[in-house]
Amino acid sequence: MVGNGMGAKNGILFKTAVSLEKTGKTQIVVLDKTGTITQGEPEVTDMIPVNGRSEKELLEIAYTLEKKSEHPLARAITQRAEQDGLSAVEVENFHALPGNGIQAMLNGTALYGGSYKFISEQIQVTDEINIMSEHLSEEGKTPLFFACDGELYGIIAVADTIKEDSPRAVKEMQDMGIHVVMLTGDNERTAKAIGAKAGVDEVIAGVLPDGKESVIRNMQQKGKVIMVGDGINDAPALTSADIGIAIGAGADVAIDAADVVLMKSCLSDVPAAIRLSRATLHNIHENLFWAFIYNIIGIPLVAGAFISVLGWQLNPMFAAAAMSLSSFSVVTNALRLNFFRMYDSKRDHKIKNKIKITTKKETKTMTKTLKIEGMMCGHCEMHTKKALEALDGVKEAVVSHKTGTAVVTLEKSVSDDVLMQAVTDQGYKVTDIQ
Repeated sequence: MVGNGMGAKNGILFKTAVSLEKTGKTQIVVLDKTGTITQGEPEVTDMIPVNGRSEKELLEIAYTLEKKSEHPLARAITQRAEQDGLSAVEVENFHALPGNGIQAMLNGTALYGGSYKFISEQIQVTDEINIMSEHLSEEGKTPLFFACDGELYGIIAVADTIKEDSPRAVKEMQDMGIHVVMLTGDNERTAKAIGAKAGVDEVIAGVLPDGKESVIRNMQQKGKVIMVGDGINDAPALTSADIGIAIGAGADVAIDAADVVLMKSCLSDVPAAIRLSRATLHNIHENLFWAFIYNIIGIPLVAGAFISVLGWQLNPMFAAAAMSLSSFSVVTNALRLNFFRMYDSKRDHKIKNKIKITTKKETKTMTKTLKIEGMMCGHCEMHTKKALEALDGVKEAVVSHKTGTAVVTLEKSVSDDVLMQAVTDQGYKVTDIQ
């Protein structure tokens, strides 16, 4: 197919004819942030030690934790530490909690690193420090908190620059009548700062890797959805979307799961792929017209249907020539796609009635506070948190062993007995529920 060939020449690989057809019918494009809208090569921008710690001590504890992590933000910290000539100590019981943070043990001491939400569940974080992190987030940076033995060491801010073509690509898709969404696990302030620079219609932040697929499914109720991503965590969402588009420089799993691969890793190839799909479909419709019009007119003429009425007839020799001309017209028209300018936005035709969606559903919530005895450390908190959040109707559980409480946010009614039993099963005692 000429459309596939045109795409391949420009580094846009459509795996099937169906993917080429569906790409042009999209109404919503969902973009992952890191590596898709941004370069995917974050750098350390700020180091803010607290509680009398130095920048070196903060970076050492961060390096020790992040060395085993595969997250792009972790690579930024490890690269900075290696540039400064620091060495990491081997840790034990390392655990990565997707979308939250990481934890490990060092000589019997608990180490924690991650988002404000995650760290605040482990230790006390002052309002002053939280305000610092909010300022960093408003600048489009991602603040990472690090703590050791129940004490906060400080914040390391990491930022990822936007690709030069991202704002232009987003604007071109919007001009086509497409609703553009940025989907990320970053905190809301950082995500909105990046989203504003890129110019997207909507930002959905704080989504854990396993939650991206459900977001895509919810959007599919509003229209045809393209998901664009590059990471391992994006693979389920790429598969669930009507069309999954993978960045060529991304993970192999994402490329395998996608229907379209952008070999040049440029976001501007997304609107180009949509244009090519629309142009190919338009060309096919034209070819169907030329293929049928000759037969609709020629066959009745050859059969003599118009002799008695209009006196028209067609010599079989001319009929054979007409059929050949039909094939020539179809082939020639198809070859016109070779001259199609897929990166030229001047001739874009906006789809009428652009979809306006909101994925945030207003839900009535209520909270209950459980007073718990027996929790001694961060591991106890984590077990309790997981047990409570596994219950149907529980949206979130904020657990603290220091205060001996668990504040549970409910999306629907959950009985006190069910909450109490979930905690009891973990080996702790609930003394009161308010």
